[in-house]
Amino acid sequence: MSPPIFKVLTLIISVFAILQISTAGDPDILTDFIVPPNTIPNGNFFTFTGFRAIFSPNNIVSAFKVLKATKVEFPALDGQSVSYAILEFPGGSINPPHTHPRSAELLFAVEGSLQVGFVDTTNKLFTQTLQTGDLFVFPKGLVHFQHNADPQKPALAISAFGSASAGTVSIPSTLFNTTIDDNVLALAFKTDVATIRTLKKGFAPKA
Repeated sequence: MSPPIFKVLTLIISVFAILQISTAGDPDILTDFIVPPNTIPNGNFFTFTGFRAIFSPNNIVSAFKVLKATKVEFPALDGQSVSYAILEFPGGSINPPHTHPRSAELLFAVEGSLQVGFVDTTNKLFTQTLQTGDLFVFPKGLVHFQHNADPQKPALAISAFGSASAGTVSIPSTLFNTTIDDNVLALAFKTDVATIRTLKKGFAPKA
């Protein structure tokens, strides 16, 4: 094989590899659905009832809360490349900056108003104030947030994901509720260790 042809083939293989990586999501399955071992599927297997709680008259939410339907909570989603979350926002509450490494998020504002935004890889901030009935998309892997700025009225949103396990990386918790060295964080944030330790106290487990 001549060197020029070899280079062309190598380039083609590299391009296909990049395309595979850039379009990767949940792996395709070779069956209609995936059933855990020792499980006999019926209608119940394909039904999730975990969201009924939000319709209960006793459902009083005092802090931001997320109810998830991923393959962990709803095993029938395994291999189906889809999942849901219900986001409940009491007045003035926030879903802190976070990312979903394996999926974009399509958020539907069901009740109330939400300030939302994400930051792209050039550090440009895109924000919007959503009203009831609005949709907003957060691109895959980018840092984003939601905030109910109204201190009196609650807000409710539904999020859809193109993965059965989108994953969530909370920026504040990841930075200040793990064992990253205080000196590293102080240098990263151009502050001192005492300030970092004060921030970490806010994420310490409640006694």
